[in-house]
Amino acid sequence: MSQEKIHFDAPSPIERLFSRMFGALVGLGLGFSHNYQLEVRGRRSGRLYSTPVDVLVHRGRRFLVAGRGETQWVRNARASGQITLRKGRRREELRVRIVPDVEKPDVLKAYLDRFKLTVQRYFPVPAGAPADALAPLAPRYPVFELIPVATVGAPRPLPTMDSPFHAFFAIDLRCAAAF
Repeated sequence: MSQEKIHFDAPSPIERLFSRMFGALVGLGLGFSHNYQLEVRGRRSGRLYSTPVDVLVHRGRRFLVAGRGETQWVRNARASGQITLRKGRRREELRVRIVPDVEKPDVLKAYLDRFKLTVQRYFPVPAGAPADALAPLAPRYPVFELIPVATVGAPRPLPTMDSPFHAFFAIDLRCAAAF
């Protein structure tokens, strides 16, 4: 990647502190429906990193947009191809698809319009602007489509209640599945 294409708005120390505190609240399950704690493995260290993010639902698909540009979570997600979204005790493993620049303007417009109060400062174009106005800016903002990780193999059905033997194990398996 050439130097002129790399864009990153570094957070101030106050923004870093707020992000950590807000991330802790989201990790506990608090926040709006679009707030999640993103977890991703470091591309060099393998260490698990986390940061709060806003997930955009647009035209039935989910997206992550990096308003600050080429952040570390972006580089790690690109390298691993997979992330985890967490909110409270809920965790969801997802693959990431890098959205090409030609597809970004529509997603960036939806992102800016939806989250304008918190992300407008990262965009030189005002919320409500047409998608065409965001086209020249598309390379500055990494966008990922979130795709659920496919389940390997089909889940096995629980035994039927044809006999007392099967009924006993079915109840036992259902109890075990609850934990």
